[in-house]
Amino acid sequence: MKTFLVFFLIFIFISESNLISQQKVWSLGECITYAIDNNIQIKQQVIQTEFQKNSLDLAKLKLLPSLNGSASHNYSFGRALDQTTYQYTSHQTVQSNNFYAGGSLNLFSGLQNYNTIVKTRYELLAGEQDLQNIKDNIALSVALDYLQILLNKELVTATADQLQITLQQIEKTKKLVDAGSLARGNLLEIESQSAQEELQLITMKNQLDLSYLNLTQLLELKTPVGFEVIVPEITIDTNAIISGNIEEIYSLAVVSRPDVKSSELQLKASEYDLKISKGGRSPRLSFSDSFSTGYSDIRQKVLGIDPVTGPIYGKYSFADQVHDNVNWGLGFTLNIPILNGWQVNKSISNSKLSMENSQYSLEGTKKQLYKNIQQAYADAVAALKQYIASKKAVTSMEESFRYTEQKFNVGLVTSVDYNAAKTQLLKAQSDLAQSKYEYIFKTKVLDFYKGIPLSLAK
Repeated sequence: MKTFLVFFLIFIFISESNLISQQKVWSLGECITYAIDNNIQIKQQVIQTEFQKNSLDLAKLKLLPSLNGSASHNYSFGRALDQTTYQYTSHQTVQSNNFYAGGSLNLFSGLQNYNTIVKTRYELLAGEQDLQNIKDNIALSVALDYLQILLNKELVTATADQLQITLQQIEKTKKLVDAGSLARGNLLEIESQSAQEELQLITMKNQLDLSYLNLTQLLELKTPVGFEVIVPEITIDTNAIISGNIEEIYSLAVVSRPDVKSSELQLKASEYDLKISKGGRSPRLSFSDSFSTGYSDIRQKVLGIDPVTGPIYGKYSFADQVHDNVNWGLGFTLNIPILNGWQVNKSISNSKLSMENSQYSLEGTKKQLYKNIQQAYADAVAALKQYIASKKAVTSMEESFRYTEQKFNVGLVTSVDYNAAKTQLLKAQSDLAQSKYEYIFKTKVLDFYKGIPLSLAK
């Protein structure tokens, strides 16, 4: 019973902890930080960067000499060579040992090793920029989804306010119908409008729920239940102007954006790849050394010479044989490539094509960056104009609706005209909210290209 109680309390504690964490109200900065820390694509790119670091280490370690050793124990049956007399023995089992150690050092190979190190270093730096680029893209996606939640919240509020006005009008109309001042058809038309607005409110709430789901999935959260964001106070000055022009923003972005830096580094890497290929035409000079010794159990040691019978043989111990059979060797090898199936020339040709492709990639990245800035700038200008116009329209529509509502209350306009005025007001409010958040996002994108971190703070 005590054990069950302990587990129950632990379960309650964990559940409450999860609930508290889900009830946390998130700011945009917290969402971006959490997404970057938990995004799977970023984690994969981090692993890829570690691979590139290992590749750079391997390229450096290739400058070191190689050293290898071997040891063997062999059995030979039947006919065998006596290592002492160099005569063959029959019907005898021979045991022998061989020991070898050797190494080599590449002295010169057309600077291929050096160029490989430099190339791999540029690839590592490009990989780090790719990682930063993914982080930036995730941050922009989070900002877009965050602003989408704020927009949907405003749309839900505006729709709910319209529904509340309709419900209040239904109560007023009921009284007028009961008093015989209005026909029952007016009440039915307003109730029909109320049903449509309730459906519209449900649709808006569903869109809000989907925007919560999109953001929580981007943050790799298990569920959007209990997730909430901070709603900052956002005001837009109708006299605001977009600072800078396209050329100024581009000049800042082209020297700081990680996608451009990555393309530049990849181009440098391809230049050194061409040098590596050209190094294949160069002679190769290498140094090698070796050490070997051995032992055989049929080998005998010459102890002396008998004038009559000849050599006198005795036991040849393992230690003595290993000591006496030592062999050292040093050598230099020069390889001169003459004709190798045209492999070097084709490798050089492919490297040139790769470098040309990297140049086009860099050019394409810069052009795409310019187009993105150009589009974001145009969208921001258009959104600001739309916001100013929408704000005027909302002010006008609010005044017009109040006037229509007053006339409807005294029976001077029909419910059709009243509902049409409400619909126009809601559309104007929706257009205002959409243009506001479109302007905010596009200006934040432009700030992002300038190197300003994403934030909704003033």
